[in-house]
Amino acid sequence: MSEDQFNLSMRKFLKSVGVTSQQKIEEAVRNLPADFSGKTVSVTVTLESKDINLKHQVSGDIELP
Repeated sequence: MSEDQFNLSMRKFLKSVGVTSQQKIEEAVRNLPADFSGKTVSVTVTLESKDINLKHQVSGDIELP
């Protein structure tokens, strides 16, 4: 696999992660009770691959509408 193919494959995967993650967060927020409005929620994403011995976490906060 060339470097270009690797980069395209990785970008495709990351785009899928970003899009589906946003959809899942939006769905969860829609199902919250009204008293969550204006609050901040903490989220964590774990990226893991046993094949390449990778485990990475990204945490952050999302402000709700």
